[in-house]
Amino acid sequence: MRERRSRQPMAYGGPSVEKVLGALPVVAEYCHRLDLAGIVDRACPIREDVAILTHGQVIEALVANRLTSPSPLYRVQDWARAWAVGETLGIDPAALGDDRIARALDAIAPELDRIVGSVGAQAIAAFGVDVSRLHWDMTSISLFGAYEQADDQFATPKFGHPKDRRPDLKQIQAGLAATADGGIPLWHRAYDGNAGEVAQVVGAMTALKDVAGPRSFLLVGDSKLVSYGNLHAMIAAGVEFIAPASKLYVSTAELAGLDIDAAATVDYTAERDAGKPADRTGAWRVLEDELVVPGKKKTDPALRLRRVFVHSSARAAAAVTARTKKLDRARDDLERLTRGLGSRHYPTEQAVTDRVTAIARDRRVKAYLRSETGTDPATGKPALTWWFDQATVDAEAATDGWYALLTNLPATIDAAEVLIRYKGQEVVERRYSAFKGPLAVAPMFLKTNRRIEALITVICLALLIFCLVERSVRRALAPDTAMTGLYPGQKAKPTGTLIFQALAGLRLIPATNGQPATIPQPGPVQARLLDLLAVDPTQPP
Repeated sequence: MRERRSRQPMAYGGPSVEKVLGALPVVAEYCHRLDLAGIVDRACPIREDVAILTHGQVIEALVANRLTSPSPLYRVQDWARAWAVGETLGIDPAALGDDRIARALDAIAPELDRIVGSVGAQAIAAFGVDVSRLHWDMTSISLFGAYEQADDQFATPKFGHPKDRRPDLKQIQAGLAATADGGIPLWHRAYDGNAGEVAQVVGAMTALKDVAGPRSFLLVGDSKLVSYGNLHAMIAAGVEFIAPASKLYVSTAELAGLDIDAAATVDYTAERDAGKPADRTGAWRVLEDELVVPGKKKTDPALRLRRVFVHSSARAAAAVTARTKKLDRARDDLERLTRGLGSRHYPTEQAVTDRVTAIARDRRVKAYLRSETGTDPATGKPALTWWFDQATVDAEAATDGWYALLTNLPATIDAAEVLIRYKGQEVVERRYSAFKGPLAVAPMFLKTNRRIEALITVICLALLIFCLVERSVRRALAPDTAMTGLYPGQKAKPTGTLIFQALAGLRLIPATNGQPATIPQPGPVQARLLDLLAVDPTQPP
């Protein structure tokens, strides 16, 4: 038998005096460059003789919290004590109680448009953000709680069409405008949970003109951008736009009748295809015509737009794959049904009819499926004959890969360039993924919709800094936009997530016994990032 070793006596040491520093110096520096606290305090002044913190300081702390430790919005004091909030933001952690945070959110809520517009304008000025092309989209944010006594002065939680497929929860909607230059979310606004996206375009466009100042810009959006009223307002305001055409503005027959051989090839490679062999990359072709959009009234002027038809080989291949899967799955279900005719599951003609209807709906083959049900006179069992209408399948296949864009860009910008300018639209979707992922926003619960709207602004301000940091690192690395050390074993393109993860290991030893606070030497990757961002964590912003 093995002899048990005697253990050496152990003793616990004193508590660690280290604090987490992480990306706080970067956040503090970028808040300073944006003049975030100053903008908030000018919009929402507070008596300095009765306040330990201004509203601007509280909002800066909340932005820092979202970027460094995006957990549910409670016990912010505990986060501030564990992190070097006092040393970097000059805030006493004890002052960040729930009541103080609530008062700050209540205070900024009526001034959100002013704050958002001012911060967006400052981002353009301080970071040289190019606003010549802006991408607009909306998303939904699900909420826990009934919110039966909502304040109608602010975005009201209501049931709608949630993007996260939680129809059981009320929601608030948020609109976001991001630049093609770095995907910077310069402007945002919250809307009622059931607000129609089409109806918000003119207000967003007007606000963006204020943020952009004298600069002209191209507004890119999804099909909700297009209505006669929106088109007329954008044209009247001198705003150029690109948006995909819905079925109202391009028919299936028009798409099916297009000649791909007559379309011009576009010199464009999608980011996802970068580095792939030529035979494995997607290809685009374009051709165009003119579309006349009539007004609702006889006195309304007709609008003449360019309609650019686009064919995507990747989109065509995806359509073929999706349709084949639908047909195969429906075929399997129908063959299983045929084998079970007259069984306890399908004893009657009505039961068979109901099952065919369910298959057509669930497998999304209603457009192609044809069927006849009846009763076999010899056996008394239900009978079924089914087939897929090949003419309908072929008609749909003729449209594979085709879609149309509507624009008022001048003819000097050819159809290929129209497509290239539109292709940045996914930048807004990527920012929404950060909005709901790394910055943790879904679902949320606060006591009032006033505070919900204010918190959405806090999160969008955090997203603005998140994206500015990503843009700054990439621009400093250019033309080589990949960096070693961010991802194990290979070079990686810096993303906001990877950058903040890399900086998370920074620590700070607080000042004690007359000795100043110190920061242990950053690792090579951390030091490189701080250098690229022009941030010295040993110096106050």
